Amino acid sequence: MRRGLVAVAVLAAVATAGCDGGTGPHRVVKGTPPASPYRGRLDVPTKELDGSGPRALRLASGAAGRALECDGEIYEGSGPDGWTSSEGGDTPEAGLDLYFDMVQPDLPAHGYRVERREKDRVLYSFDVDGRTKVAVVVAKDQKNRPGWGPETSASCDPAELPVSFTKGWEIWTDRAGGRVPVSRLTSSPGPEHCGWQSAHFLDLNGTTYARDPEGVLGVDLLTAPYRGHARVPAGAHDTGYRYRHWRLWLTDDKATAYVRTSDGVEAWPRLAQGVGCK
Repeated sequence: MRRGLVAVAVLAAVATAGCDGGTGPHRVVKGTPPASPYRGRLDVPTKELDGSGPRALRLASGAAGRALECDGEIYEGSGPDGWTSSEGGDTPEAGLDLYFDMVQPDLPAHGYRVERREKDRVLYSFDVDGRTKVAVVVAKDQKNRPGWGPETSASCDPAELPVSFTKGWEIWTDRAGGRVPVSRLTSSPGPEHCGWQSAHFLDLNGTTYARDPEGVLGVDLLTAPYRGHARVPAGAHDTGYRYRHWRLWLTDDKATAYVRTSDGVEAWPRLAQGVGCK
């Protein structure tokens, strides 16, 4: 799938962001109660579906997915997460630590607040402007798993997380200056393990375009040649999307991404379907 190529590059770019992100040195803080705390069940049954769409993520993430307050759709969701008989923690906070040790998510590592506490489950939330953007439910003494450990987790789009955490992401803005969800639009350098670090990829609604000034991708991977000096066609329109000095223009057929830079216009062709490095 074409988005997979960009996902690899993006994950490489943000691999270190989750290590020192968040709002402070403490994993759990007192915080400020949200205006609308989650009042539903914490033991919501989960269900695994094929695919990774919003419905599948909500069903897989149980109460954690329901506790989110995203501006857009849920971005990630999973659970339950198993742990061995010797890994369970003595406290709910130790169970939250176990979640980060086991899963190593690309999420803020600090600044979580207890949103709901029950006898055998605790809901931790990471909030932005009083709204839950990351939720983790830890549970106690599950079958063959004594102690506290992670049960379900879910998060909103990275564009809804603090700017201080998402420095490793290339998050675009729209015409009004709002951050565009990376599930809709994102860009990233090519992965080093492919030898493509001089290239750049842009994914828009599942269509991937490539900047390839040094020709490392090869003609077989592109649907047309990359052009470092081009003109915006008469029928192209300004999408309003911006990233630093880049401005994205498209024609109706969306065959090429025209990127205005401070030096002119570049033509980024689409990638061929099923592209990936070995």
